[in-house]
Amino acid sequence: MVQRIRLRYTKRGRLRFTSHRDFQRAFERALRRAEVPMAYSAGFTPHPRVSYANAAPTGTGSEAEYLEIALAAPRDPETLRKLLDESMPLGLDIVDAVEARTSGLADRLTASVWELRLEGVEPADAQRAVEAFLAAGTVEVQRRTKNGIRTFDTRGAVVSLEALPAQVDRPLDNACAILRLVVRHLTPAVRPDDVLSGLHAVADLAPPVPAAVTRLAQGLFDEESGTVTDPLAPDREADTAAPPTAAVNADAKAPEGPAA
Repeated sequence: MVQRIRLRYTKRGRLRFTSHRDFQRAFERALRRAEVPMAYSAGFTPHPRVSYANAAPTGTGSEAEYLEIALAAPRDPETLRKLLDESMPLGLDIVDAVEARTSGLADRLTASVWELRLEGVEPADAQRAVEAFLAAGTVEVQRRTKNGIRTFDTRGAVVSLEALPAQVDRPLDNACAILRLVVRHLTPAVRPDDVLSGLHAVADLAPPVPAAVTRLAQGLFDEESGTVTDPLAPDREADTAAPPTAAVNADAKAPEGPAA
C-alpha cells in the first residue's frame, strides 16, 4: 500500500433502498471499471482493501456516507473520484475525495444530522410531539434484534430535534411535517426510526405513510457550536501543509536533456 484515499458518497432517490452488501458489489465493480490500482489483503482469498464506516440503514437516503480505499500506486484524489463516479449507478454518487493524511476516520463519525419528511402530518402536530419528546427525561422504545426484543432509551442520544416551519408553497390538502434531528452515535445505536417510535410513545404521533429519511451529514459533534463537522476537513488541512504523494502527477513532463 502506498496511498489511502477517503471518499464521501451518496444514496439518493430509489437507490436509498440499496443494501450495504449491494453497494459493496457495485463499488467493487466500479473499482475494476475505473482500473483503480487497489492494494489487496493477504491470505488465500485476497480482496480489495476497502474500509466502510457507519453505513446508513437500508431504505434511508444519505448525503454523507464514507469509505476508505488503499492503493498500490498513487493517484490524484479528484481524478480518481471522477472516474469512480462515472462508473457508479446514478444515485450512488462519489462526491468528495481526499488523500488520507490523518488517522481515525471512523473515530470522527460520532454524530449524524437527519431530515425526516412526514407526509400526512401537520407541522403543528409534529411540533407538539417534538416538545413532548424533548421534555421527557427518558423515552424508551423497543426494537426487534437477532437476539429478540430489546428495550432502550432514545432520548439520551438526541442532541437536538426540531420541527421546521411549514412549507409555504405546499398544497393545502397535502400536509407534510419536516423534522431535523441530530443524534449521537451511541451503543446501542439510536436510528431515526427509533426516534419516530419515541414520538409515537410520548405524543401518539403516527405518520400515515413511512417517513422519508435522509442523512444530511455525519462527523464530530462540536459542543461549542452545536454543529456536526466535516470528517474529511483534517485531511484537507494536512494536505495543504504536506507535499503531494510521489508519482501522483503521472502526466508531469520528464526533465529535458542537456542542450546539444
